[in-house]
Amino acid sequence: MPGTTIHAISIYKLLVPLREPFVISLGPLLAVQNVVVVLRTADGHVGYGECSPFLTINGESVDTCFVVGQYFAPALKGRDALDLAGCLAEMDRIIYGNSSIKSAFDIALHDIAAQHAGLPIYAFLGGKLDKTLTTDMTVSLGPPAKMQADAMRFQQEGFPAIKVKLGGTLEDDVARIRAIRDGIGLAHPLRVDANQGWQTADNAIAVLQALGEFNIEHCEEPILRQHFMELSRVSAASPIPIMADESCGDEHDAARLIQLQACQLLNIKLGKSSGFHRAQKIARLAEAAGLTLQVGGFLESRLGMTAAAHLALTNPAIHHCDFDTPLMFTDDPVLGGFCYQPGGVLAMPTAPGLGATIDEAWLRRAEQVHF
Repeated sequence: MPGTTIHAISIYKLLVPLREPFVISLGPLLAVQNVVVVLRTADGHVGYGECSPFLTINGESVDTCFVVGQYFAPALKGRDALDLAGCLAEMDRIIYGNSSIKSAFDIALHDIAAQHAGLPIYAFLGGKLDKTLTTDMTVSLGPPAKMQADAMRFQQEGFPAIKVKLGGTLEDDVARIRAIRDGIGLAHPLRVDANQGWQTADNAIAVLQALGEFNIEHCEEPILRQHFMELSRVSAASPIPIMADESCGDEHDAARLIQLQACQLLNIKLGKSSGFHRAQKIARLAEAAGLTLQVGGFLESRLGMTAAAHLALTNPAIHHCDFDTPLMFTDDPVLGGFCYQPGGVLAMPTAPGLGATIDEAWLRRAEQVHF
């Protein structure tokens, strides 16, 4: 058996409070409830992965991920960790969907494979450290005055772009954006994310047209993802470029949206794509079609977000990064990983593999299972 045979697998629940509730149109998020996967090989390599399941987006929770991970562990134990496509195919054979927990295993496998190759993950995937990654900072959904104050604080803290959660009525959302623009001016880069909150195409078009005067870079997922056939009509009528998020999970979704000419941008998240393997397929399709890409995440710690940052260095069509949620944590369980610098700049690790681990003190306290 090769030295890269998976020798042991551990699964942990990672629970961290947020500084304050993070509110989007799909509901409030009160705490981080993630799953960490640790793979160990016979020759001593250790790979870390993390997922942040989202009930209303990928249909998973910390509990389902913890259980489904226990379906994967006995099937992957004894396999070669370098067989990335084969391990993902085995997880797909075991259960349909469940992209979040699959992504945690996929990240850990890529961590091992990149360590074995002596390269950071971005280089292992063919990328280069040839651009500076910067993250936006997100304003949670709330009253206009609170959203204005948060946006002004983020501007003063030097974030190069501000993302605003919307998804209410036309009147309420216009009031929110007007208040923010009154606070930060018209020039500072501003993005909005409705998280499907405007629901129908007609309603979304009305809101987007009303927001046209506020110099908004793009809008994420304006309508219900089940209505993706209507997204091209929204894009054609909107003065603001449209980015697909919840409606773009894997490469098949991406191909469908591209064929429909549904949007100008796609948002890739490892927790939607099942990890790097499919995320790269999305990126290649989008690049070939001339679409712009964003890489984002859910409520991953800096470990999961570092994995996303590695992905962001692998394709020139990736222009935007949304890696701010670890800044909302009350504590940081991650050792290594990218570091936040002034101006939203991310300093990437360059060691082989992911370059991030979870503090063993956190793992000892967590609910856990071992194979």
